[in-house]
Order: sequence, then C-alpha cells, then structure tokens
Amino acid sequence: MAPLPNIIEPRWWTGTPAMDPTRFTIDCSAYNMDDADLSAGSDLAIRMASTFEAVGLVYLTNTGLTDLQAMRSAAKLVMENEMYYEAGANPRDSLEPNVYEIGAPLEAHLHYHHEMAYVGQSTRMLGFMARSTVGLKGATFVSDNVQATDAILETSFGQKLKRLGLCYHRDLTDRASFAGSEEIGVYNHWQKSMLTEDPAAAEAKAQSRGLQIEWGKNRLLRTRYYVSAFEYFAPLDRNLLFASVADDGMWFDTWPKVQHLAYDERPLKLTFGDGSEMTREEKKLFVDIYDRFGIPINWSVGDVAIVCNYRWAHGRPGIRLDDNEDRTLGVMLGETFDRVQDLPNKW
Repeated sequence: MAPLPNIIEPRWWTGTPAMDPTRFTIDCSAYNMDDADLSAGSDLAIRMASTFEAVGLVYLTNTGLTDLQAMRSAAKLVMENEMYYEAGANPRDSLEPNVYEIGAPLEAHLHYHHEMAYVGQSTRMLGFMARSTVGLKGATFVSDNVQATDAILETSFGQKLKRLGLCYHRDLTDRASFAGSEEIGVYNHWQKSMLTEDPAAAEAKAQSRGLQIEWGKNRLLRTRYYVSAFEYFAPLDRNLLFASVADDGMWFDTWPKVQHLAYDERPLKLTFGDGSEMTREEKKLFVDIYDRFGIPINWSVGDVAIVCNYRWAHGRPGIRLDDNEDRTLGVMLGETFDRVQDLPNKW
C-alpha cells in the first residue's frame, strides 16, 4: 500500500524479529490435536504454559485445525478464564460463542495497542485463531513491550508520559440517531459498546469502568478516562508501558467512512493527563518505539496465538483482498483485571 500523505504510518518492524520466534512458536505437527492433546496436563498443555510464562506469547502452528471452537480449546490450555466483551471501543460482533471478530475494517491499519487500555478494567491476555488467511499480506504484528518500555523511558517523551499520564477521550454515537441512514462518521454506538439500549444503564456501565461521562447533541455519549500511561505487572515486578496512539484520532487515518473527518471531529482523542496535546513529533516517536520491537505473525489456517496484554502490543497493516480471498481471525479475550496503574519505585 502506498504511503498516504500527512499521516504517520507504522513500519511495524525493522525487518529483523525483535525476539527469536523459536522462543514462542510450537510446531503442533507432532501432536494429534485431539481431545487428549487438548486436555489439561497433556504434554502440549505443559509446553504451552511454560512458554507463556517465560515469554508471554505462544504461537501454535501446523495444528491441522479448521474449526474455531477446536482452536479455542487449544487456546484455553493457557487462557483458562474468558471475559465478556463490554464497554469496549471496537464494534465487535460474535463469530461463534465466546469468539469475536476483529471489529475493524480490513482496509484500516491498526496501530500497535494494548487491548482495552482506555477503561479501568482490561484483559490479561487475548487469543487469535486463524479460520482463513491470505498469506504474508494478512500478517498480524506483535511488539515486545518490555523492550519498548525500556526504550521509551530513555526519552524525554517517555518521562513526560510518566509524569503527566494520559486522558482517553471517546465519543460514542447513538444508534437511533442513524436509523434509516448510512453510518458515515460512526466508530461505535454506545448501545453496542455498553450492551444496553437504556441511557441510564449505559451511564452506570461507563462509570463502573472508571469513565467520566457527559451527554452531547443527538445523545452522543462522551467519555473521559484519566490514567497512567503505564501499568504495574507483578510477574516482572515492574511498570510496563500500557498505551499507544491507537486511542488517538490517528486510529482513523485509513478507516473508511471516518478518515475524512477533521481530527477534532473524530471519535477518539489522546491527550496528556493535564489536557495538553501531543505534538506530531511525540506521536511519531510513540509509533517508532513500538515498530523497533515488532515481529510478524504470518498466519496459516489453524494457527493459534495467545498474547499477554501486558508484555506485548499487537496491530496490523491495512489489508486489501483480491477477489475470492478471505481473511478471518477469531478473537478471544482472557480474564479481566482492575488497573492499578504504575507503582512507585517499580521502574
């Protein structure tokens, strides 16, 4: 895809994986992937658990699986508990029980991000399952967040993030306001995000996630969330970066039916915690930091990846399908955790 004018485009990686993929890849061709292999205590389960503990990422290849629920069974060897997706920004639908779609247009490039960093409850891990693939152009990228944290804290921008924190601005439209019309300029309706048609219930759900709210014209639900740019991760006993430009208007630079909007009219905005704006140079550095530590996951049908939401960020370039091509990844979300933000002396 040719570079687009006036926007900051990710490079995704340097061309060399930031970590040797053999550290997290498990070739399943030696397993039958039947009920015995997919049971707790199996050799595969033990290997997956130790890999995830060591690296925070498990990538299963050559599984021979084609059914999403079978792939989900494999993922659940690590992801024992799953969350119910609500109060999220992306308009996710279910592909199957407990398996969600990506929730974003294929044409849009999805900046590196940590899932649900913009609310007070996030998820510890997430899983991806490849039902259909399109080769290298359909790759997902993961970025080593431990290395990214070290790198950003070495910059004045990183120290500014540490000092000021962030404010996530999110505007959710009212589905009823678009009844009978094409949804131009829509990211997500509050009814779909909060899983209710009742404005009072939507308010309560937003507030339970730590959001400040106000109602705008045409029942536009405006939410604001003030939080650290970092999150304490107990297994490493340190604070890790837990933010990216994915929660800024930049998210929509290649998003059909939204990209035409001026930045101050887009549904998302990211500022420092004191309300001050990030400069273009700061946003460019934010993108570059994650790009330095990227690794591609080149999907084949049946592949499964389980990703720690603390230790890795994830994203992908925009994808344009040729005729008769299909790329479908199922998404699983692990158990929730309440954000504690950063802890003193854990840098």
